[in-house]
Amino acid sequence: MAKETVEILIDGGKATPGPPLGPAIGPLGINMMQVVEEINRKTADFEGMKVPVKIIVDTDTRDFEVEVGTPPTTALIMDELKIEKGSQDPGMDKIADISMEQVLKIARMKFDALLSNDYKRAVKEIMGTCVSMGVTVNGKDPREVQKEVDQGVYDDLLTS
Repeated sequence: MAKETVEILIDGGKATPGPPLGPAIGPLGINMMQVVEEINRKTADFEGMKVPVKIIVDTDTRDFEVEVGTPPTTALIMDELKIEKGSQDPGMDKIADISMEQVLKIARMKFDALLSNDYKRAVKEIMGTCVSMGVTVNGKDPREVQKEVDQGVYDDLLTS
């Protein structure tokens, strides 16, 4: 029972039999439209974002399984703030402000994919991405808010 795995980045809810999906799974001999329909069904909630998708194909029986990962943290932040892209110069040019509640929401969505083992560390990871995107948290530099998290300022929010 040989299994082949194809990993690909797809626009949420917009998979097509064309590139990049078609050339990647075409040689495996599975029904392309079934795969496309399954991917679109599973990624519909992530419309407008790039979503990592893993297609596991049993080459003997031609059965397949579709696993959907979570979009990159930057994509979740951009979607939450309704912005097109991060800052060209994140050190000087701040493009948006995100609330601590929004940071926690993203941390909950990404929790299984993060290296953190609790929400306190998870929100600090998300804020690290905010630093590189030129996004402030509660109107402050994300590094400053990370220190506040360490000091326990947001403990009641993070333990609820």
